[in-house]
Amino acid sequence: MTKDLPEHPPTVDFLAVENAARQIASGALVAFPTETVYGLGARADDDAAVARIFQVKGRPSDHPLIVHVLDAQDARVFARDVPEVAQRLMATFWPGPVTVIVPRRPGVATACAGGQDSIGLRCPAHPVARALLAAARAHGVTGVAAPSANRFGRVSPTRASHVREEFGGAIPVLEGGACQEGIESAIVDCTRGVPVLLRPGTVSRQALERAVGQPLRDPDETAPRASGTLASHYAPSSRVRLMTPAELQAALERRSPWAGAGGALALYSEREPHWASSADRAAPVWRAMPADPAHAAHGLFADLRELDAQVLALGGGEIWVALPPSDSAWDGVRDRLTRAAAA
Repeated sequence: MTKDLPEHPPTVDFLAVENAARQIASGALVAFPTETVYGLGARADDDAAVARIFQVKGRPSDHPLIVHVLDAQDARVFARDVPEVAQRLMATFWPGPVTVIVPRRPGVATACAGGQDSIGLRCPAHPVARALLAAARAHGVTGVAAPSANRFGRVSPTRASHVREEFGGAIPVLEGGACQEGIESAIVDCTRGVPVLLRPGTVSRQALERAVGQPLRDPDETAPRASGTLASHYAPSSRVRLMTPAELQAALERRSPWAGAGGALALYSEREPHWASSADRAAPVWRAMPADPAHAAHGLFADLRELDAQVLALGGGEIWVALPPSDSAWDGVRDRLTRAAAA
């Protein structure tokens, strides 16, 4: 996927970073940017601090968190073993949007693991995240647990303003601009001898397979639990309906005036659909889905948040989304939309 997105490199406020690192070292929560989404961070070696993440998000305590580390050396603080397939992924994609699931060192990051003997590890590329991890390490923190900084199951935040919409002023937020990738990392389970793709991201399946030198398997019932893999996730308040472009157009033609819980309707598709006018209903809100998968991923969560806000302002209703192309470059976007619609 192309990475030439129109984003300026974020400025690192090292004073703010140092203050955030001190807060994390003390057991407090801090939201911070990564290249994927904004995370809600706590020191991973402090089970009480990690418990506050679950409490603030309303997240089940058996749904594990990803630990963010500065480098492969710090990853070994949490890993009992780093299998060769994980080493290859780390060498190829770290820092970057790939998480590896590896065997967990006993007695370490127990709360993060959600009761499992494995742990998810990622080395972020965002300069603010890296500065925070470096400053935290200077204060004795070798890893920061950080799920997305939003209420559990809702749309992930890709801007600092999104975090404030979720939590108000209760959680301090490090500014870092809009997240470049826009959806969460790919997750590869490396604990069972063969690599298994638990969650797609912006790094394609083919690129992951080239790095490990073998095909990735799909998850089965024996796969470890991992962040963002529940059937229903990433959902706005408005109901999301996912359709092919032809189905969406046909639904518009059948439903005039269109229905929804309150009647408002938002459309998210590459091409603007046609609809019949209605004297007693506002016209649907339409937002263009970018034709390029990297740009679509970059703006996906922000677009869903804005469409949701517009629908709610009109009294409530639904968001109809045109299913993106079926090729693997769109796997991450299609995964997030499918889970949002499952709600």
